[in-house]
Amino acid sequence: MVRRSAGLILATLALSISTLAQGNKVEPTGAISDPGASEALKKILEQKGSRITLGDGPYCDIWLRAGIPAGKSEALGAVYTTLGHSVLVGVVSFAKATTDFRGQAVKPGTYTLRYAVHPADGNHLGISPIRDFLAIVPVAMDQNPDAQFKFEELMKMSAKVAGTNHPGVLSLVQKDGPPSPKVEQEGSHLIFVA
Repeated sequence: MVRRSAGLILATLALSISTLAQGNKVEPTGAISDPGASEALKKILEQKGSRITLGDGPYCDIWLRAGIPAGKSEALGAVYTTLGHSVLVGVVSFAKATTDFRGQAVKPGTYTLRYAVHPADGNHLGISPIRDFLAIVPVAMDQNPDAQFKFEELMKMSAKVAGTNHPGVLSLVQKDGPPSPKVEQEGSHLIFVA
């Protein structure tokens, strides 16, 4: 298992939101309690999560996986090469409607976050500084934390988030320095560092 404390800055998420407010903060929260999440899913998450609050109230809660299975990404240009395709990284619960990294609508609710790498095709050139991302999947469709999905299958599940042909995505980015829970704003994106 790969532990986050072993130097893997894993949950740096770029959450695209329509209105950024002053007073953004990260506070600890308890264990996930969503009744839609399976017991198996609840057991593999850290017992303490992070609540992101914007100026107008709670935005989302995020729980990371307590131990991420060691894997390997051989995708050219991947940054998080110790993660295997479709590995479950954590769970996010949005308190209100938002948008994903591409600006697609995301309804309030609870979603799993699974690792993937943008395809190396002309449709994905220049969309992000790195190819790594997290696919957002409705928790009702993703109850087994150890499930492995083929790329196409994961993208179809994730497309249910926005009701489009494109998956719901959170961009992974790199940040220098030791990880510590905080929230930053870069342009129109909210960056969560854990």
